[in-house]
Amino acid sequence: MGARPKHRDRLVSTAAALFRQHGYAATGINDILKTAEAPKGSFYHYFPGGKEELGAEAVRYAGALVTRTLEQLHREHDTAGAALRAYGDLLAGWLADSGYRDGCPLATTVLEVTPQSEPITAAAQDAYAAWRQALATMIAPADPDDAHAQRLASLAVSALEGALIQARVARDPAPIRDACAQVAALIDVS
Repeated sequence: MGARPKHRDRLVSTAAALFRQHGYAATGINDILKTAEAPKGSFYHYFPGGKEELGAEAVRYAGALVTRTLEQLHREHDTAGAALRAYGDLLAGWLADSGYRDGCPLATTVLEVTPQSEPITAAAQDAYAAWRQALATMIAPADPDDAHAQRLASLAVSALEGALIQARVARDPAPIRDACAQVAALIDVS
């Protein structure tokens, strides 16, 4: 197996961070290149489909980070409710640390470009499905495909997305912690 492309990963992670903070439309290729300290030729070499191709990769990258975080929290906590509360604490901390500039790693991008961009829409669908599956696995480890576990997982994702927006606007992490606590309470009694 060959070496990982020199600038590709940095371009993807940089794009994900900038899209999260500024949105897809407001982030130009030159902004990404400058922040990633990558030459312009590398962008077109790795992403011949242009910004849309990079956008889909950035959504996949950000989605995978959240999925891995949820899976790690599941391993570290005794209950699904405790893991979700811990995720809410992490999310609230990251948002506060960013000065409330960071939004959801997906929503800031997908709200601007879906459903018009099929590649970004498909990447977001996969990412949200992975989040729901990770949460359903926390809720019902023996049967994550259980309809009740799937509905609770979907509720958790929806609550987190809405709470992130409210927290960012209010510049207060309370909506995230409140949403996680309420959904965790539902999970705990299920």
